[in-house]
Amino acid sequence: MSLDPKIADRLKRDAQGLVPAVVQQYDTGEVLMMAWMDDEALHRTLTTGRATYWSRSRRDYWVKGETSGNVQLVRHAALDCDGDTILLKVDQTGVACHTGDRTCFDAGALEVSG
Repeated sequence: MSLDPKIADRLKRDAQGLVPAVVQQYDTGEVLMMAWMDDEALHRTLTTGRATYWSRSRRDYWVKGETSGNVQLVRHAALDCDGDTILLKVDQTGVACHTGDRTCFDAGALEVSG
């Protein structure tokens, strides 16, 4: 099976066939992470309910939490108005970041003046 053509036709992919996926905690709106998906990763995510991504460094698919136990169960998925970004709302078990932080944005606060 492959990604529903109605969805595939809406996607605007980069040169590598990838679309960024922004991941939020479904009940709080907390932004957890960003990852990359291709058609197959999105298909697997939508049909299994488990967040599946494409690793650009390993050049392979990974299911979030498969080895760490920090599972992401997908509660909602949407495309933005241009079809070039995916939003996943998930129920995150444990930490989302590979560094051990709750989110990938915990350690990188930038000062804003104005």
